Amino acid sequence: MKTRVAIIGIIVEDETSVEELNAILHDYGKYIIGRMGIPYRAKNVNIISVAVDAPQDVISALSGKLGRLSGVSAKTAYSNVETAE
Repeated sequence: MKTRVAIIGIIVEDETSVEELNAILHDYGKYIIGRMGIPYRAKNVNIISVAVDAPQDVISALSGKLGRLSGVSAKTAYSNVETAE
C-alpha cells in the first residue's frame, strides 16, 4: 500500500469541539508524524498543524472528519512523496 506525506492545517474557532478533535487525532495517531498547536488569543482561535504519513484515503477521511466538527476548518496539502508501506 502506498502512503503519502501531507500536512493538515486546522483552525479551531469553537472551543467546545476541542475534545472531539483530540479524540479523532488520537484514533489516527499511528499515522501522525508530528503536531503543533498555537493558541491565538487575540483572535480567540487555535491553529493546529498535523503532519501525517498515510494512505491518501486515510488522510482524506481524517481531514473530512475534522472539517465536519462545529467551528473547525481543516485543509490538507499533499507532498509528491509516495512510498510503499
